[in-house]
Amino acid sequence: MAEAGTKAPRERYRTQVRAEIKEHAWEQIATAGASALSLNAIAKQMGMSGPALYRYFASRDELITELIRDAYRSLADTFRAASKPGPEAAALAHALRKWALDDPQRYFLIYGTPVPGYHAPDDITAIASEIMTTLLDACAALPSGSSATPFDAHLEGHRQWADGHPAPTAALRRALAFWTRLHGVLSLELAGQFTGMGFDPALLFTAELDDLLVR
Repeated sequence: MAEAGTKAPRERYRTQVRAEIKEHAWEQIATAGASALSLNAIAKQMGMSGPALYRYFASRDELITELIRDAYRSLADTFRAASKPGPEAAALAHALRKWALDDPQRYFLIYGTPVPGYHAPDDITAIASEIMTTLLDACAALPSGSSATPFDAHLEGHRQWADGHPAPTAALRRALAFWTRLHGVLSLELAGQFTGMGFDPALLFTAELDDLLVR
C-alpha cells in the first residue's frame, strides 16, 4: 500500500511534466514548424537540463509521435461524435472544418508538409485508417448517381488504402473526392491563401461540399 501511495504522485507529476513539454512543443511548432522542434530548447524554457527532459521523451521523434498521435486521436474522436447516430458525410465535413479551425497547427502537423526523416509508427497509421473508415462508411451510405470513370476501374485494383473496407468502387472514389477537395480548401484557408480575395471561405467550403453530395 505504501508503494502505491508513493507511486501515484510520481506518476501524476510525470504526466504533468509531459503535458507541459507538449505545450512548449506546440509553441515551437507554431513559431518555426515541426522540423525545427528542439528538446534542448524546451528544456531551457522549462528550467531543466537536456538529460532531465530526455527522461520524459527519449528523442525528438518520440515527442513528435506523441503529438501526432494526439492529433489523429482527437480527429478520430471528433468523427466518432459527429457520426451519431450514424455516419453522415455532411456532418463529418463540417466537423473536420471546425476541428481544423480550432487548432491550425495541429491540423498542419498531420496534413501539412511531412517532417523530414520522420516515420510514423503502425499505431498512428491505424488511427488514420479509423478516420478514413468512418468517411468510407458515410460515403457508402450515399446514393451513387455518377457514371463510372477510368479512375473507378483503376481503384478496383488499388484498394489497399481503404484497409479492407467493403465499400463499392463508387464510394471509394467519392471518399477520395471528399478527402482531397475538402482538405484542399481547408489547407488554403488555414495558410491564409484566401486573404484579400474578398469571399467567405466558409461559403466556398459549403459549396464544394454540396457539389460532392450530389455527385
